[in-house]
Amino acid sequence: MRERSGVGLGLALLSALTFATSGTFARPLITGEWSAEAVVLARVGIAALVLAVPALMVLRGRWPVLRRNAGTVVVFGLLGVALAQACFFNAVRYLPVGVALLLEYLGIVLVVGWMWLVHGQRPRLLTVVGSLAALAGLVGVLDLTGAGRLDPVGVLWGLGAGVGLAGYFVIAGRVDAELPSVVMASGGMAVGALVLLVLGVVGVLPLHAGTADVTFSGHRMSWLVPIAGLSLIAAVVAYLTGVAGARILGARLSSFVGLTEVMFAVLIAWLVLGELPTGVQLLGGGLIVAGVALVRLDELRAAPEASASAATEPVLAAER
Repeated sequence: MRERSGVGLGLALLSALTFATSGTFARPLITGEWSAEAVVLARVGIAALVLAVPALMVLRGRWPVLRRNAGTVVVFGLLGVALAQACFFNAVRYLPVGVALLLEYLGIVLVVGWMWLVHGQRPRLLTVVGSLAALAGLVGVLDLTGAGRLDPVGVLWGLGAGVGLAGYFVIAGRVDAELPSVVMASGGMAVGALVLLVLGVVGVLPLHAGTADVTFSGHRMSWLVPIAGLSLIAAVVAYLTGVAGARILGARLSSFVGLTEVMFAVLIAWLVLGELPTGVQLLGGGLIVAGVALVRLDELRAAPEASASAATEPVLAAER
């Protein structure tokens, strides 16, 4: 059992590490000829096609499960995939990768407010403390009076990504237990890609890309390199290891381990792009991570209660 838990922990950490590369891979594209929406379309479209193979395999003989969850998969694709990722990659146009990811992770605090206002689930003390710490950290990350002040447009995009992430968490908690995670991931990404493609074709969203070489980690290279990294490493590997890790550790514990994504994202952006937040922003980021950790720790402590009310309480799943 201990060895199996170790394997699950390794898979969850690998998932967090590979998810954390998405902003770094996307930066050279969106600062070049690519729109953020086109980057998202390429990432989720390719990943959806790759994951469709294992998804179809596990669906054999279980198609009624997908039919009765079709609406949930569509909403998941709209909020948890299209909105969250489009906003995040737009935020990366204006903000350091680590800061954009911290703003997105505030979506967990939004979930607390949603469950309180809509479902009457008043947060426990530890959740309140964690939420306040995260909001205090937001003030530090914004660094409103320092030299590291952030572009307000990027901040709005980052908070929009947080709304999408919150929608993902709420939807994930209402998924039929019989619907395999890989089907949810592949289906959601397929829906997100299709919606972005349609909106781009009719001119609602800026959907443009190019084939010019890009600068990545100080070197000129083909645009195919970051696209391959985004779709295969930051999506396919990240989702598959996340699903496998969650199967072993459980959704709650694996999502707690997933907090390391923020640390990995800051480290990767520093090593590859030379981005490092200011001291005040790092302190604020630490408060956000600590606050989110407290909220998720409260979820872990309340696991017995959650099993009795699984229909109304969201599961903070690792894959997104």
